[in-house]
Amino acid sequence: MFIPIVHAFLRRYAKYIYAIFYKFIIILENRFITGKVILLAIKQRRTEKHPLSEVMDKLRHAYLDLGFKEVYNPIFIEEKEIYKQWGNEAPTILDRCFYLATLPRPDIGISQDKLDLLKKIGFTFDREKKIALQKIFHDYKKGIFDGEGLIPRLADALSIDGDKASTILSAFPELKQKRAIATNLTLRSHMTSGWFLTLKEFQDGELPIKLFSIDVCFRREQALDATHLRCYHSASSVIMNEELSLEDAKSVAEGLLKPFGIEEIKCVKKKRSASYYEKDTETEVFVRIKSQRDWVEVADFGIYDNAVLEKYGIKHPVLNVGLGVERLTMAIYGFSDIRKLIYPQFYAELELSDSEIASSITIDKIPRTEQGKKIQAAIIKACEIYGDAPSPFEYTAYDGRILGRKVTVKLIQNEEGKKLLGRAAFNEIVVYNGDILGIPKEDKELSKSELIKDAREHGVPTGIRYVDSLAAFVANGIEEAIESGNREFFMKRTMISTSGELNIKVREDALRFITSRNKRIDLRGPVFMIIKAQIE
Repeated sequence: MFIPIVHAFLRRYAKYIYAIFYKFIIILENRFITGKVILLAIKQRRTEKHPLSEVMDKLRHAYLDLGFKEVYNPIFIEEKEIYKQWGNEAPTILDRCFYLATLPRPDIGISQDKLDLLKKIGFTFDREKKIALQKIFHDYKKGIFDGEGLIPRLADALSIDGDKASTILSAFPELKQKRAIATNLTLRSHMTSGWFLTLKEFQDGELPIKLFSIDVCFRREQALDATHLRCYHSASSVIMNEELSLEDAKSVAEGLLKPFGIEEIKCVKKKRSASYYEKDTETEVFVRIKSQRDWVEVADFGIYDNAVLEKYGIKHPVLNVGLGVERLTMAIYGFSDIRKLIYPQFYAELELSDSEIASSITIDKIPRTEQGKKIQAAIIKACEIYGDAPSPFEYTAYDGRILGRKVTVKLIQNEEGKKLLGRAAFNEIVVYNGDILGIPKEDKELSKSELIKDAREHGVPTGIRYVDSLAAFVANGIEEAIESGNREFFMKRTMISTSGELNIKVREDALRFITSRNKRIDLRGPVFMIIKAQIE
């Protein structure tokens, strides 16, 4: 009884538990970097499937559960196959197809003019080298090797390096002046063009034969817009059996959509079936997602025309169900623009939560050595103990060896009437409502600010204080000073105005988000931190 209850609780609240754990790890990670907590916290980066992959995986499992076998259909389809399948309509269908083209290999001769040109650019060819060069070009023309082999073969034959071989090729403009020539091969524009070829090979097996393929197709769209891309994914299937009906196809469509929680579908016969379907059998499948009002077409099915099947020597009836993966994904996830679904990195507006922004904030320069980390921790400890000490004040935070050198690190404040550190020295970097802010832990005067109060209560802390990042900067600077042969290192920070002055780095995508949303990075404040290191 207890185990099912726990299981149900975890399923319901898993994302909240993860969010709390993730935030905790960020704080631990940053504290570890600054030396505050001696704990190795390993944060797993957030992984996320693309919505299209998620839908394809579910469709694949749905097909397998329905008893289908997965196959891959040919991608390259000869032009003649389109004529077989579409008859008189083939020219209009081919208009939407991409044709494959190849670059012809030129017949390159080595004339005296070419030899003179090569001599001008620093290459002299005797009879033996000329024969070797001519043979390389002849072998290339005959297809013994491809274009990638030209430079290495030329370099080997003439005992020169690749750069010189490339310079020699520049004397032969025939290689640059090649123009692509179309073949009779097309990229499949829909999965059916490959199904007939596959069915021909499978037809002698035991009936019923149930096959599916989830793969990419290509169309020469005139424009790329919210509903059109030049490639899309089809989750297509065929059933070959002695007797078939449209009800069989409808059952397949229902079985594919059920794992997505879609139980309400509408089937509408097309007024005119495609040429490869039997008349009055092509049917469109519409779905309505619970959160949406409109019906959306996501699939199509029909029974293949006997006349087309006979052209391939296929003896049994075949029905086909084809589902547009992008269309279904858009409906499920509520996308209205296919470009934003498929290529969010180019078209979608960047969305980052406060937690994601917080995880993008790190200390820039940190100590690399164990001794450097001890210096960082010693500076932080001294600041915490003596931060409010009245000036003039001087304190040795560290006196020891690092990288084979003796180092003395002192905190200094000589200006009368001040404390060792300014009141912003212990501000913590917090992300609140998309802003990156420096928030004081305790300050009666500043605590009156509504923004500071809200950020404390509802913001996402990074675990990084100003003193932490500046101590890391000093420790790193001492390491670099020793490696450069310098005898001292000095840092003075008075009024902080930028993240760079704090030794803070914000990941590029978070910076783009903050800029695009008119958010801000406000880390201003008085720290008045002066640290001097003597290196002996």
